[in-house]
This record gives sequence, C-alpha cells and structure tokens, in this order.
Amino acid sequence: MTLLLARHGQTVWHAENRYAGGASDPDLTDEGRAQADRLARWAVDRGVTAVVSSPQPRAVATAAPAAAALGVELAQCPELREVGFGIAEGHTLDELDPAVVAGFRADPVAHPFPGAEPPVDAAQRCVTALRAIATARPDDTVLVVAHNTLLRLGLCALLGLPVARYRQVFPRLDNVAITEIALGPDTAALLSFNVPLSAKEPT
Repeated sequence: MTLLLARHGQTVWHAENRYAGGASDPDLTDEGRAQADRLARWAVDRGVTAVVSSPQPRAVATAAPAAAALGVELAQCPELREVGFGIAEGHTLDELDPAVVAGFRADPVAHPFPGAEPPVDAAQRCVTALRAIATARPDDTVLVVAHNTLLRLGLCALLGLPVARYRQVFPRLDNVAITEIALGPDTAALLSFNVPLSAKEPT
C-alpha cells in the first residue's frame, strides 16, 4: 500500500532553526496553521481516507484539519513522536559546543547529541510504526503527519540506506510537503520525496 507522509506545519522555532524534538512542544505559527488548512484541502482532493499523526501538539494541530475535512477520526501513534535530541532540545547548533556539533555532523549515529535517543533506535521505531499503520489499514489512503528527523531516519531504514547518512541523503523535509512510499510485506519503495502541496494539486 501507499502511505502519504507529511512533516507538521511551521512552528515558532522554525525561523531560528531550533531543535524541537520529542521533549519540546513549540506552537504552530500563523503560517503553520495556514499550512495545515492547505494540507486539509489537499487531502480531500487526493482522496485520503485515514489520518494518523504523532501525538505531539504541533503534529496534531497540523493533522486535525485534514481529519475534520474528511470526516474521519484522527488516530494518534505514540511511536511517531519526534526523536529526542538530548542537550540540543530547544537550542540552535550555534548555541552548542562546537566539538559536539562537529561530531554529530560527521556521524550522528556514532556521535549523537549527549542524552539523545540513538538514531538507529528512532529509525526502527519509525519503521515499526509505519508498517503497523500499513498493516492495520490496507484498504485506506493514509496521510501520516509526523516529524522532520524521525521520518528521514525511518526512510533510510526502510530503503536500506545508511542511517548515519540521513542528513546527506535526505537533507530536510519541508513543512507539509508530501513524501509517498509504497510498502509491501517485505519491501519498501520511495515514490516521491518532499513534494510541495502546490506541485501535488490534482489536474
């Protein structure tokens, strides 16, 4: 089946590029709420039949308008919460020890931020969640709203790519851009990546 993955809308930490992980809950900006409304309209046009989100408020606030527009209940999946970033939570890279940042940039698996969730564990958590969603809803067109780092780690694990290179392979997910993946019992394929809603409008 195909899953439609989207990062949550813009938050108040977006402009400063602060790390918002599993322990942080910055609010959506006005633009973030507008993005959620655009995602809802797109979901209706796309024929989405189910919506699943991370339980973190920024993801729920992004996914809720789509669920409401579709007349379906919003399902929340705890395993879709963002990666915990340890000492980086709430900070920018410029605010951290340069040696710690250099190690993270070189290899985030070997040198994660102190106190952070191991990236390999987060990647497997994401894979398990996405496969469980696909198994539970084989006849649905599912929109999954989650987080930038978690989804990129999960994509690497699903596609057999080195998790340590997630920042190079998938540099970022834009707010409410769509990534489509096809999941079989033992297979995964990337159909599209980080496509803006404006490029996904039905013709």
